[in-house]
Amino acid sequence: MEDEAEIYDGVRAQFPLTFGKQSKAQTSLEAIHQTTRRASSTTNLPEEPSSNKTADLPSLSSSSKTWLNSLRNPKASNFNVASEDGDRAVVGPPRPSATSSIADEDGGGAAIIGPPRPPSGSGSDDNEDVMVGPPRPPVDLGLSDDDGEMIGPPRPPAGSKLSDSDSEDGIDDEEENRYRIPLTNEIVLKGHTKVVSALAIDHSGSRVLSGSYDYSVRMYDFQGMNSRLQSFRQLEPSEGHQVRNLSWSPTSDRFLCVTGSAQAKIYDRDGLTLGEFVKGDMYIRDLKNTKGHISGLTCGEWHPKTKETILTSSEDGSLRIWDANDFNSQKQVIKPKLARPGRVPVTTCTWDREGKCIAGGIGDGSIQIWNLKPGWGSRPDIYIEKGHSDDISGLKFSSDGKILLSRSFDGSLKVWDLRQMREPLKMFEDLPNHYAQTNIAFSPDEQLFITGTSIERESTTGGLLCFFDRAKLELVSKVGISPTCSVVQCAWHPKLNQIFATAGDKSQGGTHILYDPTLSERGALVCVARAPRKKSVDDFEINPVIHNPHALPLFRDQPSRKRQREKILKDPIKSHKPELPMTGPGFGGRVGVSKGSLLTQYLLKQGGMIKETWMEEDPREAILKYADAAAKDPKYIAPAYAQTQPETVFAKSDSEDEEK
Repeated sequence: MEDEAEIYDGVRAQFPLTFGKQSKAQTSLEAIHQTTRRASSTTNLPEEPSSNKTADLPSLSSSSKTWLNSLRNPKASNFNVASEDGDRAVVGPPRPSATSSIADEDGGGAAIIGPPRPPSGSGSDDNEDVMVGPPRPPVDLGLSDDDGEMIGPPRPPAGSKLSDSDSEDGIDDEEENRYRIPLTNEIVLKGHTKVVSALAIDHSGSRVLSGSYDYSVRMYDFQGMNSRLQSFRQLEPSEGHQVRNLSWSPTSDRFLCVTGSAQAKIYDRDGLTLGEFVKGDMYIRDLKNTKGHISGLTCGEWHPKTKETILTSSEDGSLRIWDANDFNSQKQVIKPKLARPGRVPVTTCTWDREGKCIAGGIGDGSIQIWNLKPGWGSRPDIYIEKGHSDDISGLKFSSDGKILLSRSFDGSLKVWDLRQMREPLKMFEDLPNHYAQTNIAFSPDEQLFITGTSIERESTTGGLLCFFDRAKLELVSKVGISPTCSVVQCAWHPKLNQIFATAGDKSQGGTHILYDPTLSERGALVCVARAPRKKSVDDFEINPVIHNPHALPLFRDQPSRKRQREKILKDPIKSHKPELPMTGPGFGGRVGVSKGSLLTQYLLKQGGMIKETWMEEDPREAILKYADAAAKDPKYIAPAYAQTQPETVFAKSDSEDEEK
């Protein structure tokens, strides 16, 4: 036995320690996505009546519903027994055992149908009962000799209990399949302490930037992020200034950061500062003669095609085009057309898809559009004087250049036809907006456009994401993002097919990502499925304490801060201890409080010159009591002019005449 044990130990030593151990079961993707599934119903189509749905599912796409049904317990069965006679067909469980799927041809009147997809030849029996059961039976099995009705489309037959709800589910599925809105799952990128006001996703969909009113920008990388959803870098572009907009370059190697200061910054892909645009001279009245903006920026966007061109707008009432390689001066200054002279802030700006057109929203509610052509200037090609009744927070061109969307503080979203700009095609109201960065975004196929709403004090709906049909110009759906936070920025990434919505209030902020495991790609699907790395024994490092009393001062242990603070508190000079007031006679250059705390007070009180009786005395009498002494013994002015000046004659008072 000892020899066998030694042989076993010798052989076992040749294998790694993990050999023969069972690996821990991996969590399936379905279970992971189940944890991020949205709990409540997300789509509420206005034209469909509400129904009592027996299935406790949100309105999902058909592919999502199939996936969800596959997660259910296959052992659960719902038998629909029609009668006790045994002459009816018994509907079996979704996945019955092989023995239960064989019908007794000799004696039994009840045929049990079990396999999900039975062969076409095995669907008939000796008796003429109707066979119901497989999820997708062939068409020839649905014919009954009794009534001639056809049973067996992919949906349950019309006589079943689920027919009404499933038919309406079918309508929902058709709508969702038509729009392909990824709404089933949701994750939140947290980290900000105030509302998230800026959002930018690079063109490949691997990196996300979020800027906030807490003055910081956070960078997220889907490829390097795990399920904790933590940012890999945090920036503070301009201390004390809100982040108002972020924009990636066309090549996604740099990004533009626009804050409440007058200077925009450019960072590289890893968050390192490349440069800051110059600030103009605020004492020059003509904005065209200044080198840069002189007031806080409101918006900025990179050119969609040219990686050297940037557009910014500011509260100083101008739009400027910059060269990304020259931070000392702008290329072009655009002064909007105003109804009356003055400085009206430009609240937002945007490029069209080709970068040949610029749109600006002005603080007076007007929308102005400039076409970039040879010899163009500040005069707008399209001018809508009263586009909105309040400040404009967002503008968006369609890719074909025919539609312009505008969002405003007046709680409306307007759809404009660029070929006929006199009146809007459609105006959607009751969309509250309290943030100057609230924008609009198109879906990848541009069948839909989306925008967020702000919460109101007396409202109970919370922050919503509203979906509108571009062709029908009607509201399709409202999706609740947060019950207590407003939705500001939104985006629908074409490659990921995921919807991003930023939300927040005065105390918190986050970026909500909506996706569907069956419709979306990469992005949130990558990081959600990646579990955080578990700490190993090798991760713990013990810093050895080396005691060396004769080491150089550089390597000596620093004294504890507590003792250092106590030592500083005892030193009256370092602790800035205030001087105690004097209680007796003065010493050391300080005067005691017995005769006054100041030297001047002490001397005046000693000389008897301070008599604080001016509150009770009449100022006229106080001056005239020295008149006789001044007349008898003049000291200063009268002796100097005694030889040359005449005698003073005063007018007599008329009081005696008035009394008579």
